[in-house]
Amino acid sequence: MVSPKQKKRVVKAAAEKGLCSLRRACAYLSLSWSTFSYRPKQASEKAQRLVERIVSLSWKHPRYGYRRIRALLVKEGWTTSRKFVQAVRRSEGLQVKPPKKGRHRQGVSTGSPTKAKGRNHVWSWDFVHDRTDNGGPLKMMTLIDEYTRKCLDIRVARQLTSTDVLSVLSEAIEEEGPPSYIRSDNGSEFIAHQVQQWLSDKKIKAILYRSGQSLAKRFHRVVSQQITR
Repeated sequence: MVSPKQKKRVVKAAAEKGLCSLRRACAYLSLSWSTFSYRPKQASEKAQRLVERIVSLSWKHPRYGYRRIRALLVKEGWTTSRKFVQAVRRSEGLQVKPPKKGRHRQGVSTGSPTKAKGRNHVWSWDFVHDRTDNGGPLKMMTLIDEYTRKCLDIRVARQLTSTDVLSVLSEAIEEEGPPSYIRSDNGSEFIAHQVQQWLSDKKIKAILYRSGQSLAKRFHRVVSQQITR
């Protein structure tokens, strides 16, 4: 975001180079003429030194916000408010930029979304998280046949990796035969290169959900039915 002070500098530079008039430059930058023409009252020497110190500390600590900059000023013996520090930093364009959000890694579907038409046509797998009575984490990997609604396996452990995922799938295939498709969300265990390559070798196509909400609800329902039987 460009501050009014920065816009004033651009307006003056454009006029000095003869690109356009001051008023036209103000209109182009959406800067009101009254704001451009305003001349602030001359600040005291102490206030000027405070402003210079705020700017200096802000450049020295680019990740600090106005609250931490004010705390440093107070340690140095300055008396100032947070609002004043914030106003100075805004006028100089020294606001801290918010951190960029990390992009969640997405897997690649090798099969299009499809509805199960028979046994071993489409399987689904997902993780269900729970805790023990003493608060310890539990991770349950569940594998179901979408057509028969049969829970093919439930693997429970403190921690499960992509190797464990393949172990569960291998055992289920030995008993039930291989599926044509397998559906999951974009969990790191399911989109790992080791898992995707294994599925490719077995000619099993992967269908990946962009959002695991509906899949998670389905698993909770099926698992609850299996446990209560």
